[in-house]
Amino acid sequence: MNFFHTETYPYTNPRHATYAKNGMVATSQPLASEAGLSILKKGGNAIDAAIATAACLTVVEPTSNGIGGDAFALVWTKGKLHGLNASGRSPQSISIDKVKETGKDHIPKYGWIPVTVPGAPSAWAALSKRFGKLSLQEVLQPAINYARDGYPLSPTLSKFWKKAYTVFKKELSDDMFHEWFETFAPNGRAPETGEMWRSPNHANTLQEIADTDGESFYRGELAAKISAFSEANDGFLTAEDLAAHQPEWVDPIKVNYRGYDVWEIPPNGQGIIALQALNILKGYTFDTKEVTDTYHKQMEAIKLAFADGQEHVTEKDHMKHSVEELLSDSYGEYRRGLIGDEAIQPKAGEPALSGTVYLATADNEGNMVSFIQSNYMGFGSGLVVPGTGIALQNRGHNFSMDPNHVNALAGNKRTYHTIIPGFLTKDAEPIGPFGVMGGFMQPQGHVQVIMNTIDFQLNPQAALDAPRWQWMKDKQVEVENTFPHHIAMDLAKKGHNIRIQLEPNSFGRGQIIWRNPETGVLVGGTESRTDGTVAAW
Repeated sequence: MNFFHTETYPYTNPRHATYAKNGMVATSQPLASEAGLSILKKGGNAIDAAIATAACLTVVEPTSNGIGGDAFALVWTKGKLHGLNASGRSPQSISIDKVKETGKDHIPKYGWIPVTVPGAPSAWAALSKRFGKLSLQEVLQPAINYARDGYPLSPTLSKFWKKAYTVFKKELSDDMFHEWFETFAPNGRAPETGEMWRSPNHANTLQEIADTDGESFYRGELAAKISAFSEANDGFLTAEDLAAHQPEWVDPIKVNYRGYDVWEIPPNGQGIIALQALNILKGYTFDTKEVTDTYHKQMEAIKLAFADGQEHVTEKDHMKHSVEELLSDSYGEYRRGLIGDEAIQPKAGEPALSGTVYLATADNEGNMVSFIQSNYMGFGSGLVVPGTGIALQNRGHNFSMDPNHVNALAGNKRTYHTIIPGFLTKDAEPIGPFGVMGGFMQPQGHVQVIMNTIDFQLNPQAALDAPRWQWMKDKQVEVENTFPHHIAMDLAKKGHNIRIQLEPNSFGRGQIIWRNPETGVLVGGTESRTDGTVAAW
């Protein structure tokens, strides 16, 4: 397990990993990391810190998540890994035919049609009730303070805020989008780097969630405001949909990769795609001297796994093939056999019968949390519930309008979900949480950082900083501009359509915390492609 202490770094401009003993919080926003650390120092555990950080991120990084989004978590506590699926369902009254009646032949990105029940507040309440040490009121206080008092925007946050404003100004002209501009562009523009932004409505909503342990959001005053806004704009979401929501505790799924168990949330999340790719790749031995071959096999495995995921993954009850079938050794071997020396056009297989912001926390009691939440596509649907600061997600955009597809749009259904937390164990002992946010980059990022860790023994910071690639479609693969050009050229000779992407944020943003099982020392890494930081003590 050299990756706990190695500083071996094969690329330029190395950053060192962060080491600590008492606690650690890794996020994409320094203010959120410090909020989580303050909860640890106050006597809270890693679960409390994760909730505090997640709530704070809805305020200090609203470009990526919000109160109106979904969440998933993997929690290691008292010798066991627990999974929480807090993704919401589609409105009960929605259907493919009803969407077509509105004149749409596809599910739009914005407006009420793609809005599903938000699950994030239920995740905070469920985690707090089951595993927290402090009250939800104490844990949400840092987020409430930032929303009420304001904070200065960081550079990457400002960049994406401005980008979203430019798109929304062009696309969102209906009156129902007015509140978004009032909330997030109060001066008729996106706030600049270093400029203060505050949202008193957001603060009041967080206080209401804290005071009612989340009940108000689903069965109280906040639920009434959400459903009234929907009704006023002919939305499908109703008070009944909100009241019916319950987060679900689930058994995490895994594959064993070179002696380590890599864990993900089961479908409807796309974590199974990362596991399928690793299940294919574990049949190879990788040599650091054969870098092109390593990248080639990674890319081919991801393509095959995504082909299966996009064909087979949706809510568990609607899947044609089980998780066990898709992750079986025999199916992994079959898919591995399709990989040769040339890039292939991926197609879904048929297994034998018998589918954002990320944060990681750890404390000195042995608790560790892998947590992710998102509104999807930045700010989400473009809808903000008047008087609340609640930006609603557009997760329903992932549904298919093909009635024969397993992920076909239907009422009261969870869609194929992109956000996935990861966790690593060895011999039933925790190594720690990891994740890479960013839409369909996420399982690809999981595979890359896990292989950087296990196969190439990189410490968390080096594993995150290594140049990334992303399969897009067919044989098209985008690589970062830091990706070695001679390797990109060699991959092109193998048939990959390689494109250099100049925008570093296209390749996800990750966080990692590992615990050394021998010493209990924590070592963390944070994303260099954004404003990320590791707070530790």
